Amino acid sequence: MRTLFYIIQKEFIQIFRDRLMPRIIIGVPLLQMLVLAYAATFEVKDTRLVVADLSLSEDSRQLIAHFEGSRFFKVVAVFPDYKEAEHLLLKGKAHQILVIPADFAGASHRGEVPRVQILTDAVDALAAGVRTGYALQVIESFGKNISPKVTSIPNDGLQFKELFWYNPSLNYQTYMVPGILAHLVTILGMFLSALNIVKEKERGTIEQINVTPVKKYQFIAGKLLPFWLLALFDLAFGLLLAKFIFQLPMLGSIPLLFFTASLYLVVVLSFGLIISTLAETQQQAMFIAWFFAIVFLMLSGLFTPIDSMPIWAKVFNYFNPVAYFIKALRMILLKGSGIKELWSLLCILAIYAIASLSFATRWYRKTSS
Repeated sequence: MRTLFYIIQKEFIQIFRDRLMPRIIIGVPLLQMLVLAYAATFEVKDTRLVVADLSLSEDSRQLIAHFEGSRFFKVVAVFPDYKEAEHLLLKGKAHQILVIPADFAGASHRGEVPRVQILTDAVDALAAGVRTGYALQVIESFGKNISPKVTSIPNDGLQFKELFWYNPSLNYQTYMVPGILAHLVTILGMFLSALNIVKEKERGTIEQINVTPVKKYQFIAGKLLPFWLLALFDLAFGLLLAKFIFQLPMLGSIPLLFFTASLYLVVVLSFGLIISTLAETQQQAMFIAWFFAIVFLMLSGLFTPIDSMPIWAKVFNYFNPVAYFIKALRMILLKGSGIKELWSLLCILAIYAIASLSFATRWYRKTSS
């Protein structure tokens, strides 16, 4: 135990001897939370809308006013014909065209359902789908305010009310911030641990350690524990930022969250130590760690729901610890899930932690040249 204590003490001295390291530990979480939480969003704002108003009636002006009142749209021009509107869309100066037909007002006065057309620039398919959804919401809102004669739903006394659980305001940051927290500890943990042993190789100090009576498991544990503690500190710091800057709800147990993170960090740090054991230079370690980190994060459900992925990606995520951790974080923070709901995820992370730590210990060769 004393041997392990001295190794941990040595690691902390080396970490804080580097003047840049404390800034990385504090600065990286702050920048990632502030930048990614605002930038990593599928919410589309300021859609440039061009209107081809062939009706030129009071009803068409009311519909245009509904779009102008939406925070998602900016009506850049209104034309009495379609050709000019299409020209702006082709030049890339507009995202959507709202075509209001000439008989728009007449249809509503006759008790018929008026029809409009939405044309969307779908070069960016994801943004196009979101913009179309927003446009349909505005049109639906307008339809509820026109004459009650114009309705495709009979008024039979039924009333519907939408309820959104776990994120009632539909704030996309509420969904993204737990994933960004997982991204934060993954990147810091994997990169710092991946550079650890290989840095000793480049300095030549690994030879001095190898000739000491330090056992392999003591050496690996001594290398892992300091970064494990620092990663948990970064997680706590990130949670404080998420709570006070983004008002992230924390409905579940914080001790359960840190227990889950502790298991996950053993996996990530052990994987980083495996990379550090195999690599001969810091450059090699950085490239290998970057490759695996990007693959794990991009397929983890951080940005794209796993249910929307192809079958091969879903199969891959059975072996992706990042996917399990992000899911656990969102369940704890947003749903208030307890250990009963997380039991299977915790068992999987525990198995991965034992396996990865065993591999890291086994692959480290305690030899001297």
